[in-house]
Amino acid sequence: MLGSLGEEELDQMIRDYIESDQSTSPTPVSKPAPKKSQSILQDILLEATDIETQLLDKVLMYVRGMGEPNSLKEWVVMRLQVDGYEASLCKTSWVSSFGHKGDYDYIDVMIMDQNLSNKTTRLIVDMDLRSQFELARPTQTYKELINALPSVFVGSEERLDKIISLLCSAAKASLKENDLHIPPWRKAEYMQSKWFSKNCNKVSVMLNPELGSDASEEKNSATCCPSIF
Repeated sequence: MLGSLGEEELDQMIRDYIESDQSTSPTPVSKPAPKKSQSILQDILLEATDIETQLLDKVLMYVRGMGEPNSLKEWVVMRLQVDGYEASLCKTSWVSSFGHKGDYDYIDVMIMDQNLSNKTTRLIVDMDLRSQFELARPTQTYKELINALPSVFVGSEERLDKIISLLCSAAKASLKENDLHIPPWRKAEYMQSKWFSKNCNKVSVMLNPELGSDASEEKNSATCCPSIF
């Protein structure tokens, strides 16, 4: 009888120990699902300041009422200058690590912030940003991401760099999913050179009355230096 009770007590002690150990074990915490690229892109686009939004509205207004100028970027620069902005056409060039020579042009606008001790902020205006990231045979996910990217971009160097990093990462995933080689000119370092190359010249754009209201003359005026590289 005593032996039987001893065995029962021992069994109960073992059960109590197991239950106690299980109750003190940490509850597994499920990791949050990774944020979708499209959601991240929307967050970046929503970071636009009031000044950036106002400038974008002006650029879109110019485009809607411009007709068909000979050079879109030069026309926008000229209109911005007429409205009192310090706007320039920037032409970049570079030689990549794999020996490929590239060049690109975009608009930059220098904005004086009266609230920050007259600090000057450099804004980039790209009239066709979306096309720079288009891929052949994109996945549906990448296609949706590209469609969420505006054609006309106005923003700081920092915001543009975030977009470049995000889109290049998504492009890499799209190409890999389709078993396609990732060309070096689709990598972030190469894409950054389009807007952030140290070899960048500002070009003065002036109205040439003899060629009509949508024409311009170009004259090299100064170098521009990106602030984030």
